[in-house]
Amino acid sequence: MTRDYAYINGVSEIVVPDNVKAGVKHPCRYEPDLNPTYQDLAQHYGTAVMPTRSYKPKDKAKVEVGVQVVERWILARLRNRTFFSLAELNQAIRELLQEINARPMEHLECSRLELFEELDRPALKPLPEVPYEFATWKKARVNIDYHIEFEKHYYSVPYTLIHKEVYVRATQATVEIFFNNGRVASHARVKSPGRHTTVSEHMPPAHQKYQEWSPERITSWARTIGPHTAQLVQALMESRKHPQQAYRSCLGLLRLGTHYGEGRLEAACRRAFAAGIYSYKGVKNILDSKLDQLPEDTQLDEPSAVVPPAHENIRGQAYYH
Repeated sequence: MTRDYAYINGVSEIVVPDNVKAGVKHPCRYEPDLNPTYQDLAQHYGTAVMPTRSYKPKDKAKVEVGVQVVERWILARLRNRTFFSLAELNQAIRELLQEINARPMEHLECSRLELFEELDRPALKPLPEVPYEFATWKKARVNIDYHIEFEKHYYSVPYTLIHKEVYVRATQATVEIFFNNGRVASHARVKSPGRHTTVSEHMPPAHQKYQEWSPERITSWARTIGPHTAQLVQALMESRKHPQQAYRSCLGLLRLGTHYGEGRLEAACRRAFAAGIYSYKGVKNILDSKLDQLPEDTQLDEPSAVVPPAHENIRGQAYYH
């Protein structure tokens, strides 16, 4: 428990704020729409928020007078002092605040502290065991890849929520996703932009099958076909930022051996790797065109360079010398 948290004496049953945007998003006499973070704070401390009615000044507490007292007896007395840390400033404010609260008020013949001990403290509820952890809320829509975006990082949710609108609650350590007032996912917060945090249980069944594979398992299968196939599969996975992004291409490539035969696939991978072709479609085109059956020393014809026609609007290569 921090010192500032322990300095608070308790929690009131009801909080009556003004309709400030930080607390009330949309004022309404009957059902005001509270800011989610403000509502989250109130739930943590077990207090009810009842905003004042619009244009009803009598609903408001006497906070303006309290602000005026602080300006006169604290801010004015500290205006010419220089502080070198926030802790030093807070200590000076606390000392003057205690002095104000202990000073007798002439019209009531008692101090603010005495009134607090007599009236307020008995009505306060005890504080929770831990302080409130600040959280931000935002709306998000689940993308077709069953992920939502928060601060440029992508977090998974159950795939059944694709295209649904969800609420994201983010603290310093966690990111929680809610749908229909229920939590559907929770992740450790990651601040790496452009990356994905994915839980396998959130994947569709077809995508979960790919979790059973690994680069070693795919490469081992490729070696049973031949060294050139294994070499091409390895190059294909290394060409992607994450090996998992190449799983589908690798599995499609290896299954070409079922249709064309493993011998032809090995020959096609040899020719593709020599030509710098690292793709399923490239190998399939070689097999469809029967280029794998050509002698090993046969070179594939390269497309001839296209020479643009002579025209007064074409400047030509010599223009840039």
